[in-house]
Amino acid sequence: MSFFEKLKRGLQKTKNLLFKPFADLFKRLRRIDEDLMEELEEILICADVGANTTEAILDKLREQIREKGLKDSDEVKVALRQIMLEMLGEGEEINYSSNSMTVVLIIGVNGVGKTTSIGKIAHSMKKSHKKVVVAAADTFRAAAIDQLEVWTKRAGVDLIKHTEGSDPAAVVFDAINAAKKRGADVLIIDTAGRLHNKKNLMDELAKIDRVISRELPDATRETLLVLDSTTGQNAVNQAKEFKNSANITGLILTKLDGTAKGGIVFSIKNELNIPVKFIGVGEQIDDMERFNANEFIDALFE
Repeated sequence: MSFFEKLKRGLQKTKNLLFKPFADLFKRLRRIDEDLMEELEEILICADVGANTTEAILDKLREQIREKGLKDSDEVKVALRQIMLEMLGEGEEINYSSNSMTVVLIIGVNGVGKTTSIGKIAHSMKKSHKKVVVAAADTFRAAAIDQLEVWTKRAGVDLIKHTEGSDPAAVVFDAINAAKKRGADVLIIDTAGRLHNKKNLMDELAKIDRVISRELPDATRETLLVLDSTTGQNAVNQAKEFKNSANITGLILTKLDGTAKGGIVFSIKNELNIPVKFIGVGEQIDDMERFNANEFIDALFE
């Protein structure tokens, strides 16, 4: 099964919640008036698009209806699709370095799927002929290192680890040296998943950052925040808090196959303007791919 087919299947709950009501609404209400807009608003909010983002979408839709003189519900549906596509923007690739190493720092609270995401992304990078080394710098959570070792073995990439309770920055230092010796293209660093507002975690990330800057001054840097899409608007709140403490360059959205709230993608992009770089729609190692806005919209509308 192709990833697009998996995406369509994974987003079926969102499609049932969001676009089936759209289709029923457009069949039932042929007139383009505020009654239609009010029902559209309710549908979008129920799919966890969020109040602010829903308002932004409907304001643009009203503008197009007025400027283009849209009178048919099918025309409105096409306009709505285009508005939502433009809101998501183009999916962004990992910014790979052409003459140095790319360092990908993975952050996020416990339970969002950080470890599995690392394994899946490493697997995807290896398929793209990148040599990947992973640093097990989440040394505080019980069994975190063991779980990461399982996933890196599945992905077929090297893991650099210390014992539980070790200094995370020391793990990163050793991983950088190993990555240099092995000619790695990418170093992925797992980090502790404690709450972002704890000072010790921020201090830990700052220490890791200093090690990377000192040992790999020319490296291309990415900081990817992992969010669990099943948590809805709470994921938006998490992202806002992390954004205050870290230079986030992209998002990884997990568990889109397990939620009827895929509308969270629109809310996150509209409110935070951080690109979604990867989405996960299953538990298998190849169930994560680069985010493609066209495919995402197609999976919802088809």
